[in-house]
Amino acid sequence: MSHLQKLDQYFSEHRDEHLQELFEFLRIPSISSLSEHKPDMLTAANWLAEKLKKLNIDNVSVDPTEGHPVVYGEWLHAPGKPTILFYGHYDVQPVDPLHLWESEPFNPVIRDNKLFARGASDDKGQVYMHLKMIEALFATEGTLPVNVKFIYEGEEEIGSPNLPAYVEANKEKLAADLILISDTGLYAPGKPAVCYGLRGLTGVQIDVRGAKGDLHSGLYGGGVQNAIHALAEILASFRDEHGTIQVDGFYDKVRPLSEEERQAYRDLNFDEEALKEEVGVNELFGEQGYSYLEQTWARPTLEVNGVFGGFSGEGIKTVLPAEAGAKITCRLVPDQDPDEIVQLLKAHIEKHKPKGVSITVSEFDKGAPYLTPFDHPLIQAAGRSYEKIYQVPTAFIRGGGSIPIVASFDEILSLPVVLMGFGLNSENFHAPNEHFHLENFDKGLRVLSDYLHEVSELKI
Repeated sequence: MSHLQKLDQYFSEHRDEHLQELFEFLRIPSISSLSEHKPDMLTAANWLAEKLKKLNIDNVSVDPTEGHPVVYGEWLHAPGKPTILFYGHYDVQPVDPLHLWESEPFNPVIRDNKLFARGASDDKGQVYMHLKMIEALFATEGTLPVNVKFIYEGEEEIGSPNLPAYVEANKEKLAADLILISDTGLYAPGKPAVCYGLRGLTGVQIDVRGAKGDLHSGLYGGGVQNAIHALAEILASFRDEHGTIQVDGFYDKVRPLSEEERQAYRDLNFDEEALKEEVGVNELFGEQGYSYLEQTWARPTLEVNGVFGGFSGEGIKTVLPAEAGAKITCRLVPDQDPDEIVQLLKAHIEKHKPKGVSITVSEFDKGAPYLTPFDHPLIQAAGRSYEKIYQVPTAFIRGGGSIPIVASFDEILSLPVVLMGFGLNSENFHAPNEHFHLENFDKGLRVLSDYLHEVSELKI
């Protein structure tokens, strides 16, 4: 039998056992953002460490950080072969609103071949696939075709505040030839995708202050600046009627799309009409001269995420609000620098500041964009492994969202990152009724196993 046939037999024979073990992992309420779940975070980290030890992974450790611990392990017994560093996270999002869940979020259940639980898709289910893939290779071949290292954190859902320092302090230990992450998704049901780029993220909060307190609109209206009007004027100045950003210098360092990439996106035959129906709009909106996929994968954005100020209760209150504010985030693309973009935003706000108010600008966390060339041999090898199992051509895509630690890996370790995920956008990660299609769990195990063989044959 071929290695894929042996793996298929192994995964089929042990499927129920593997799912029951995954249920154990999913029952741990490892919510990183809530302090009352700190003991659960350590329980989840120890659970992962014990599973790595059972696989005969060497030097397994649960390493403390300023926050939640990092789990590490390695197996380096394939001389002359590449080394893959696997990354994932064992923390999950909070579960509220609880009443919208059809089953208990930490009591996994299977319905219609979908596994429902918090963390099923993001990211415990996908992390668990790494472990079972290694188990299967040992069981069927007695060894691994490559060297492997593992780094699993417990703070991804809160922005990975302590992982960059850990990586910087352990650069030699984490040295590898590539980083493999399973925390993304397929292009569509049945259509695999290798994600070779992610947008970065930065943002600010704008606080506008007018008078020392709310004023009676009959006594002062027309003579004193209204903080909400001032804020609206600033917000309107950020973009033109097509959504093109009007901040001086914002686009100066944007790396243009290659014609090969644009053609690859056209070849996906994206259905804009289906998208409009899905999100409930009668027309799409965005920067002219670019398709929807180009707009959402490879072009930067500036979005107002929230506005607050004044009276919003029942009825009417005739006041001039003294305070108003807004939260703004920007998705960034190569080669934009998050710190530089914040400075451009501040300069724009100062330039367009209306009379009669003072303005404070506060910065949010930042993450740089990331890109591995989509013709890179490691990216193309991932595409071949997907295609063997899914029996359709692999899409090569960028992700519109951000995984901030990816840029940190790039900056600190200078390694190519391969994003091989198996989720679907419809799986409600971060929302009630999160689930993972078990068809992709099953296929993903086989794809990842084959990828290790593909990488073992590359000269990198």
